[in-house]
Amino acid sequence: MELLSGFLVGLLGSFHCIGMCGPIALALPKSSPMVTSRVLYNTGRIVTYSILGLAFGLLGSRLNMIGLQQIVSITLGVLIIASVITPVTYRLKLSQKLGLYRAVSLLKSLFGKMLKEHSLSSMVIIGILNGFLPCGFVYIAVTGAIAIGSPAESMLFMAMFGLGTVPVMLGTSLVGGAINLSFRQKLSRVIPALSIALAVIFILRGLNLGIPYLSPKLVDKSSQTQDLICH
Repeated sequence: MELLSGFLVGLLGSFHCIGMCGPIALALPKSSPMVTSRVLYNTGRIVTYSILGLAFGLLGSRLNMIGLQQIVSITLGVLIIASVITPVTYRLKLSQKLGLYRAVSLLKSLFGKMLKEHSLSSMVIIGILNGFLPCGFVYIAVTGAIAIGSPAESMLFMAMFGLGTVPVMLGTSLVGGAINLSFRQKLSRVIPALSIALAVIFILRGLNLGIPYLSPKLVDKSSQTQDLICH
């Protein structure tokens, strides 16, 4: 269920994130064989997303071990809703304060160097760098990885997220303008609704209502640890 969710978030989010990553995909050198170079580029992105999943899965597992599963899940849901309803101008100001623009500038300079390489290995590196670009849907996927709370499952979740972005990103790099702009704009209007739906799922999960799949009973890992120590 969680792996399918990761794939769907990546698939739908790829239409939104193509505004950031699309120019990079279109600027890739016409390396031969072309399909192989594009597959390697997308493989690099999946590698980065998997590493992020492992890192944030470790964070989530630590939070779960001290009994913060419910709080973490509810907080993440609230943060996603807040990010959707916050005006763009405020989000841009926050990005500037966090130094994201500087990070993007650094990444762009590295992209420029790699784009001149025209080698298959450079395609993988470009993909890896691309995975670190600021992207709202990557952030949403990362919150999912934290909520899962298992390093291995979180890594797989993010790998499936990356795999979900491949059809659109691969198609963009191969056929360019064939993906209709108006279609992407129409779909982008659905993105906030999808984000809120995911946020509601996180909140329900944290409420511990005992509803199978949607809000299952969470195990208190901290009490389990105490019981083991007592025995």
